[in-house]
Amino acid sequence: MARYIAMLRGINVSGQKIIKMDRLRQLFESMAFRNVSTYIQSGNVIFDGDELDAAILRDRIVHELKEQLTFDISVIIRTPEELQEVVQNTPYATIKADENEQRYVTFLSQVPSEAALAKLAAAQNEVDEYTVKGLTVYLLIRKNYGDSKFSNNFIEKKLGVAATTRNWETVNKLIQLADYSPSTK
Repeated sequence: MARYIAMLRGINVSGQKIIKMDRLRQLFESMAFRNVSTYIQSGNVIFDGDELDAAILRDRIVHELKEQLTFDISVIIRTPEELQEVVQNTPYATIKADENEQRYVTFLSQVPSEAALAKLAAAQNEVDEYTVKGLTVYLLIRKNYGDSKFSNNFIEKKLGVAATTRNWETVNKLIQLADYSPSTK
């Protein structure tokens, strides 16, 4: 059995794809996942499952959610260990909170092509920064995420892969809620 974190993309945003977290937890439990919990309304689900292949697991969840909810939802799966690596490998270890710098992480469904990375590089600006490492886009936002050019939709369009974005605090909270500790796992 393995511990996973499913991050659903685009639910409960601007009145679209509304699903209560109690209902989402019930749906995951109906798929025979154990120890299911959710965190905030943006679709973060922590659970235990027997499937060890994250792609198979993701496809199963996407299929079942579509069957039950009648709309498509992109799902990104990571383990607590993978989220811990994201935190440890950040190129933005320190931020200037007094200057309103904020960290966000965009989780990608697959590694983007070199051509797609070049498209994103062409959009670099002097306000916000990003760094792509494998399946992760690290964002350093200097004003407001809502005003940043590097929105989730923009990154998906430039890279040509499904993605979902979380703020730094949420990523760390998900690790904590998954009860991950490198010394005990």
